[in-house]
Amino acid sequence: MAQQRALPQSKETLLQSYNKRLKDDIKSIMDNFTEIIKTAKVRAGESLMKLVSDLKQFLILNDFPSVNEAIDQRNQQLRALQEECDRKLITLRDEVSIDLYELEEEYYSSSSSLCEANDLPLCEAYWRLDLDTDSADCLSAPLLASPEPGTGSLQVAAPAHSHAGGSGPTEHT
Repeated sequence: MAQQRALPQSKETLLQSYNKRLKDDIKSIMDNFTEIIKTAKVRAGESLMKLVSDLKQFLILNDFPSVNEAIDQRNQQLRALQEECDRKLITLRDEVSIDLYELEEEYYSSSSSLCEANDLPLCEAYWRLDLDTDSADCLSAPLLASPEPGTGSLQVAAPAHSHAGGSGPTEHT
C-alpha cells in the first residue's frame, strides 16, 4: 500500500512539474510574442517614418505649382527692391547733377569776375593747351575764330556732355 501511495505522489509531483513547465513555456511564449509585437511595432514605426520622409521628399521635388509660386513671389520681392533702388539712384543722380551744375555755375561766374590775364577756366585752359600742342589740327579744339573783343579770352564752344541716365538739367530754377 505504501507503494500505491508513493505512486500517486510521484504522479502528483510529475503533474506539478508538467504544470510548472507548461506555465513557464506559456510565459516564455507570451514574452516572445510581446517582443515580436514590440519589434513589429518598431519596424512598422520605422517603416511609417520612412514613408513620411519619402512623401515629403516627393512633395518637395514634385510640387511644381507650389515651387513656382514661391519663385514668382521671390521674383516680385526682388523686382520691387530693384525698382526702389533704381528710384533712389535716379533721385541721387538728379541731386548730384543739380549740385554739380550749381557748383560749376558758381565757379565759372566767380572765376570770370576775378579772372586775371593768365587765369582761365579749366575748359579754356585745356583747349588752349590742346591748341599749343597741336596747332596744325584745327578740329581738335572747338574755338571760335577770334577772341571776344575787350575780354582778352577765347570763346569756347561748350562740348555736349551726355549723362549716363539721360540729359542733365539744362536750366537751374
